[in-house]
Amino acid sequence: MNTVRVYQLNHLAPVLFQRLKEAQMEAARVWNLCMELHKDARMTHARWPGRRELEQATKGKFALNAQTVQQITHTFLANIETTGKIRRQHPELRMKYPWRIKRFYPVKWPAQAVHKQAGRVVLPMGRGRPSLVLPITLPEHAGACTLVWNRGYALHVCIEVEEAEHAPGTAIATVDLGEIHLAAITTNTSAALLVTGRGIRSLKRQRSKQLGHLAKKQSRCQKHSRRWKKLQCAKSKVSKRAERRIRDVRHKATRAVIDFCVEHKVGTLFIGNPHGVRSRDTGRHHNQRMSGWEYGKDIDYLTHKSKQARISCFTGSERGTSSRCPRCGHRHKPRGRTWACHACGFTGHRDLVGSINMHTLVFGTHPKFPRSFTYLRPGNPRRSSRADTPRSCLGQPTVQPPIVDTVSPETGHPVGVAQKPVPF
Repeated sequence: MNTVRVYQLNHLAPVLFQRLKEAQMEAARVWNLCMELHKDARMTHARWPGRRELEQATKGKFALNAQTVQQITHTFLANIETTGKIRRQHPELRMKYPWRIKRFYPVKWPAQAVHKQAGRVVLPMGRGRPSLVLPITLPEHAGACTLVWNRGYALHVCIEVEEAEHAPGTAIATVDLGEIHLAAITTNTSAALLVTGRGIRSLKRQRSKQLGHLAKKQSRCQKHSRRWKKLQCAKSKVSKRAERRIRDVRHKATRAVIDFCVEHKVGTLFIGNPHGVRSRDTGRHHNQRMSGWEYGKDIDYLTHKSKQARISCFTGSERGTSSRCPRCGHRHKPRGRTWACHACGFTGHRDLVGSINMHTLVFGTHPKFPRSFTYLRPGNPRRSSRADTPRSCLGQPTVQPPIVDTVSPETGHPVGVAQKPVPF
């Protein structure tokens, strides 16, 4: 099984940076030529060019490796095939075939064209042209590489990972995705897990506040001035750092879900698709929160990791699962994090109610509501971004305060013990 590992290319020499830029511009010319040939065939009602025609039309005309040019033509044909399928199945979307002229395009190298050496990777650019040498140490089982621009250059490397020989077991589990709690998972054996998403939400809020602070300063500058460009670089740095942190927490959260499934011998996993909740107009404040909810990435990460664990995973509608009592079937709109039924008096965690009702909706079973559950915060919550509390001090041993049995009802913390603020 293959997965993708991202290597950031920071502090590149100006000459190497310019060569990477020219390589992506040359790849864009290959794409534009394929697009023009396909467009001319559509306009003249001629036979559409296939793989052989595009490879002959692009052979020896670009300053790229021959296999790189072939990869771009194959990607273009896959795009044409996918677009045609969507146009046939959903004509109301009015999908267009590739028409936009690109200035940059990712550069791809197959596994057989990548040469790994000690502390660096060599990417060929074709006969008679110097290769690209990047200061990266790749594992022995690394495969194809793709040069991508995402507020800076990065190399996406295809890595071969071990796949489980067989499924962990025959149990069934369902996952209810959310913004506050990233995943609420229950099994037909009454085991439950809650993985919080407050860390991701706090990182997004921190990013928005920092970008707003920089935008306020930038509004006083003349556009494209030196001060304006410095602030623009600062905004890009903030966005890149937040994106890396969010991706790290999301990977750790979804990994915790799959580890829970493996521990409880789950062989079939259902993930509810909350698209109906997000598409509903419920005011600008709630719409803003929903627009920043990246549940599609959660589904992709869970699907990929479950495949590695040999767990059968599929998605579907979760309509009505959060508003129905799992005991008597009474329906009402819940308020707060505790689901309380006015008909039978049942109480339970709101997200676990949605997850347990998916068993009835999808599999037709009625498992017992879990009496207890595990609440998990993914990642390392003991982190600091302040200058006066660096991260290095968090790893040093400190004298722990004495344990106090009395708990204050107002704060929930032991009386007389100083508490450090929780980051999320």
